[in-house]
Amino acid sequence: MFCYYNPLDKNSKSIIGAVEQGKKLNFCIKTDSNYCKLVIRKDGTNKFNSYPMERQGDFFTFSFNTAEIGLFWYYFELENNKFIGLSKNYEGEIQDYPNSFQLTIYKKGYKVPNWLNIIYQIFPDRFYEKKGKYELKQGKIYHENKKDLPNYLPNEEGEVLNNDFFGGNLQGIICKLDYIKSLGVNAIYLNPIFEAYSNHRYDTGDYMKIDSLLGSEEDLKELIKKAEEKDIKIILDGVFNHTGSDSIYFNKKGTYNSVGAYQNKKSPYYNWYSFKEFPNDYEAWWGIKTLPAVNEDNKTYVDFITGKNGVIDHYAKLGIGGFRLDVADELPSFFIKKIRKTLKKVDENAILIGEVWEDGTNKISYGKRRSYFQGEELDSVMNYTLKEAIIDFVKTKEPKNLAYLIKEQIDHYPTNALKSQMNLLSTHDTMRILTVLGGAPDGLTKKEKADFKLSKDGLKEAMFGLKVASLLQYTLFGVPSLYYGDEVGLEGYEDPFNRRYYPWGKENKELLSWYQKLGEIRNSIDAVKDGNYKELYVDKNFLCFERRSDENLVIVAVNLGDSTYYINAEGNLKELISNKKYKDRIEIKPFSFGIFYLLS
Repeated sequence: MFCYYNPLDKNSKSIIGAVEQGKKLNFCIKTDSNYCKLVIRKDGTNKFNSYPMERQGDFFTFSFNTAEIGLFWYYFELENNKFIGLSKNYEGEIQDYPNSFQLTIYKKGYKVPNWLNIIYQIFPDRFYEKKGKYELKQGKIYHENKKDLPNYLPNEEGEVLNNDFFGGNLQGIICKLDYIKSLGVNAIYLNPIFEAYSNHRYDTGDYMKIDSLLGSEEDLKELIKKAEEKDIKIILDGVFNHTGSDSIYFNKKGTYNSVGAYQNKKSPYYNWYSFKEFPNDYEAWWGIKTLPAVNEDNKTYVDFITGKNGVIDHYAKLGIGGFRLDVADELPSFFIKKIRKTLKKVDENAILIGEVWEDGTNKISYGKRRSYFQGEELDSVMNYTLKEAIIDFVKTKEPKNLAYLIKEQIDHYPTNALKSQMNLLSTHDTMRILTVLGGAPDGLTKKEKADFKLSKDGLKEAMFGLKVASLLQYTLFGVPSLYYGDEVGLEGYEDPFNRRYYPWGKENKELLSWYQKLGEIRNSIDAVKDGNYKELYVDKNFLCFERRSDENLVIVAVNLGDSTYYINAEGNLKELISNKKYKDRIEIKPFSFGIFYLLS
């Protein structure tokens, strides 16, 4: 018995990826079985619906009704208790116990903004300081020497206070907009800028006030305006799962001229939080007492964030390009929907990105399946799964896992959402990509991590690996997100060592030139940004694919083995990094890579 079914082939499944509600979806199976049935189940139920498929020669076809929004699982039943299920090559194969395919049906009219092209992520305190008149509050420490390591040792109570600052500010970002633009960037994602005690500012003190060490709301307006003049939009970090204990809302230290929830049960903010025993025993994010968790079911809190003149409304009206939602998997669906509705009401092209570390289409959080991409919540997530697959390929030199993950994401996501995925290699929450790829050892103490620097050979290996990883990051579907300093060789283990000050004047010029070239390619060739993906060849140490649009064809090849590969491609091609030209046949030598553009 044989079969052919490939969910990424329109001859098998008429719509690639998730399907818009109401669209006609046809399944087509080629098999010599005497009958074939589509068996499908909506997620969260135990009810399997079985639909006999119509025979047409060697094929069986069925048109599925897509009227109901949701996540579905399906496979095909054949004769003799055989099934067609998902294989390890992401195609259908005959199985005794079927491994289901996924189908997402999203709400009719769901649109995702398509303006994102390259994101530059900035940890504001560590980018660039334009000298001003900003004063440190009591207990905060300022680094005059920008080469200093961020403080990482705990105090006598065993706490790392995150109270040291390097002076980076909004005016500093304005000063460097030309530099950022040289990387081809059209969006800047800022880690939190609202008033807070710490340098990371995930402990919000006042949502309606810009932290004075960064500047003022007028500085934010100026940044938005001057960035817009360079076709760059500003994306803010929305931290709505918790606030700081030192905040106008909780006011544990009495810093603010308010009656906080910690101070009095009659506080207007008291019901925002959940106290086990007032005042010292309260729910906190991951048990960290400086981050009291907010009750997102509380109407006054929800209105404060999503209502008229609330936080989302206020900053959206300033002209930001969107929000990235911190710990989105800890925010209830109804809350995300309200955030989206408020944001889109002001600007339908504003982007809403979620911090989600797994597949955003089928994520389970706290025992509950999430519905981020069914049309009412997110536009994009931080694509950590792609990050890990790219790193795995670079380190193991085997592309099988990456090739599978690429197919899986194409199959799972709505196409427009897929094109807006935030594809990253480093963030403020992970090790610097150069350190990861340079073979940095595990099991080091904090002191050893602080002192660690790649050797000359380690740096050489890491730079080659980073070029491979970033080549894939910039040429696959989705939007590359560049963490400040990665483009000039910043190293570092996890927080706080991944949050060093940008090394102005000490940049790795080779890497900087590389990233500027990638930005130029992505901005000049529409196939790289919007083209359809097709896998051409995958071998033990070799990955090759094409991106094709109506106007352009680009072939991307990465060879991490010691054999030479040849790809047939009719016409004249140019490799866009080296500018070397080829005719009809591409040569990819051992341990090399390229982006080959069809000239004619």
